[in-house]
Amino acid sequence: MVQKQKILIVDDDENIAELIALYLEKECFATRIAPDGETALVEARNWEPDLILLDIMLPGMDGYQVCREIRSYSQTPVIMLSAKGEVFDKVLGLELGADDYMEKPFDSKELVARVKAVSRRYQGQTTEKTEDDEKKVEYPGLSISLTNYSVIRDGTRVDMTPKEMELLYFMASSPNHVFSREQLLESIWGYDYAGDTRTVDVHIKRLREKLGDHKSWRFATIWGVGYKFEAE
Repeated sequence: MVQKQKILIVDDDENIAELIALYLEKECFATRIAPDGETALVEARNWEPDLILLDIMLPGMDGYQVCREIRSYSQTPVIMLSAKGEVFDKVLGLELGADDYMEKPFDSKELVARVKAVSRRYQGQTTEKTEDDEKKVEYPGLSISLTNYSVIRDGTRVDMTPKEMELLYFMASSPNHVFSREQLLESIWGYDYAGDTRTVDVHIKRLREKLGDHKSWRFATIWGVGYKFEAE
């Protein structure tokens, strides 16, 4: 019997949370609801969900703090939900380690599509290990393995979210190739991702902060076009 993917829904609006659960359970996901941040952290540790839908506006501990706490020990994918539409809110959520961001109200089909897309990529962390042991790119001082979702910088493991890992591997696999923001959005987030190109900028910024530059490679900005992984 195939084990259902587990989705933790963190939202203090009981009606919205139950509606989201209904949509997901129809698609054969298992769900649990946490009405506040403290409960969410307990459920995240004890239930070990495969993905977390996290509302920003929560009583007590807000979604940003919850995301920060979860990222301190886990790379479980997080999709943030909020009625806020300001760029600042979206960027802050992504910088804290969220993998995606959806504004309320959202279409149920889009929500399910986003969850499925992120879940497929996250599941690839385990299924691809036995299928292909060669999904690896190496440069001086840098080893990137998509097979086990690991990045080693000068002998030290660097923690990455699934989206950061996929973006890094994708670009490093095609050194010196210039990608537009739109190409990177489509390749990493999928055709059904409705985000804006600022999402790419935020992820590139995080990768630069985590990896720094090396004399043999770096992330280069091509003004007016996009980005490339520049390597000798």
